[in-house]
Amino acid sequence: MGMRVALVFNPFQYKIHEENIRIVQKYFGLFPPLSLAWVAAIAEKAGHKVLLVDARTLRLSREETLRILRLFRPDIIGFMMTTYMFRDTLEWIRFFKKNLDIPVMIGGYNLRVYPRESMAHPEIDFGVVEQAYYTLPALLDELGKKEPDFTRVPGLAYKKNEKVFVTPHPQEIDFNLFPNPARHLLPNELYAEFPTERRNFTVMVTSLGCPRNCSFCEAGKTPYKPRSPETVIREIEECYERYGIREIDIFDYDFTAIPSRTREICRLICSRGLDVTWACRSRIDNVDFSLLREMKEAGCRRIYFGIESGVEAILKNINKNIDIARIKSTLSACKKLGIRTLGFFLVGAPGDTKKTFKETVKFAKSLDLDYVQFSKTLAKPLTPLWKDMVETTGEDYWKDWILGKETDRDLPRPWTDLTNGEIDDLARWAYRSYHGRPAYMMKQILKIRSWREARRKGGAFFGMMLFQEKISKKDNNFRAFNENAASLLKAARARLERQACE
Repeated sequence: MGMRVALVFNPFQYKIHEENIRIVQKYFGLFPPLSLAWVAAIAEKAGHKVLLVDARTLRLSREETLRILRLFRPDIIGFMMTTYMFRDTLEWIRFFKKNLDIPVMIGGYNLRVYPRESMAHPEIDFGVVEQAYYTLPALLDELGKKEPDFTRVPGLAYKKNEKVFVTPHPQEIDFNLFPNPARHLLPNELYAEFPTERRNFTVMVTSLGCPRNCSFCEAGKTPYKPRSPETVIREIEECYERYGIREIDIFDYDFTAIPSRTREICRLICSRGLDVTWACRSRIDNVDFSLLREMKEAGCRRIYFGIESGVEAILKNINKNIDIARIKSTLSACKKLGIRTLGFFLVGAPGDTKKTFKETVKFAKSLDLDYVQFSKTLAKPLTPLWKDMVETTGEDYWKDWILGKETDRDLPRPWTDLTNGEIDDLARWAYRSYHGRPAYMMKQILKIRSWREARRKGGAFFGMMLFQEKISKKDNNFRAFNENAASLLKAARARLERQACE
């Protein structure tokens, strides 16, 4: 007999140590918890009953979520743990552990970095250290036995006599074997991101890892595992036909890493007649006019490029390995084809000064980008910048943060002479300077196609220009972009309760 598995995606508050300023985080978007949806699909495939509660999107309190979980009567409850939001999730775990008294399992990238530190908290019973594909079915199988032996579960962190053990995970994982995420357990009609034009909206991941070596990115030099074009198109078809999804944001670190694969996916979208709008992330030097044209024909409307800086020396410092001329030519090709572009830029990168960053903002303006994001350079776990911070300070902030020994604060940035206060001021100035240009404002106004889009973008603009950090902690959440958000939210909550009672 299968287990009853509850998965919870909890809301979280803005943190001082985040890379984005508060106003950007507020308007960034509401995205489906794809990792948990994959976990749900893996558990369902193994014959277990699953309830996925997206408490963040449904605006559920801990008490409201507890009521729904009691209707479902789970045997185990699971959470996704990120390093940055670890403490928010831990508060929810403590609440449910006290009120339900069932095993708690956690997973996510953080477990690969700090498995023992994460398991140090008594409320957490199990940790899925690698992907759940092999670990979760084996764990649920053992939990169903009278005398479970957790040494047989690959890639599992567990406790015995208050000591943490981590089992090896020798299996190579073929990403093509993963089932499609269990979107039937999600409120797909409520998801959106800032530039969203159509609904329903979702996100996809078609590859894991990244072969590049950017010094600020946690994915640098991680094994690159792409799904086959046929596997990708089957998921797009399911999104289109089963869930009424018409817009997809592909969250791969670099969707165009293998241009021939990208071309085949585009060809399949066109040959199947799928009327979908999609966005993706790409390196500047992985696309040319020919590929971009095929992407546009297949429904690509936005590409997010990691540009990072307009200064060649800074680009070299972060191992970006792109040049200014290529940046200009690629973005020019996108503009000719009518593909909207977003540029990611860093504030306070290695070697950055006020002068170099102002050159970057000037460069960003010259590119005629549709959207920009200026992120404060952060020492993310396992990155070269993190190693630099640990060596310089003699402390691992993230390790102590997970153990509950650290507070939410600005982190040291030994790779730049800019102070944290200067970096914050430069980030806010950059947004105002970029968006406050009359020509840019007029261009954005002319692109608006509906009243709801005008309200969403107008709110973001005035918040960016006038309020910025004055947003209260209670007003952190992105608001759904459609005018029927309240009725859709009510219907989605009711549907979740029905699922819990099944």
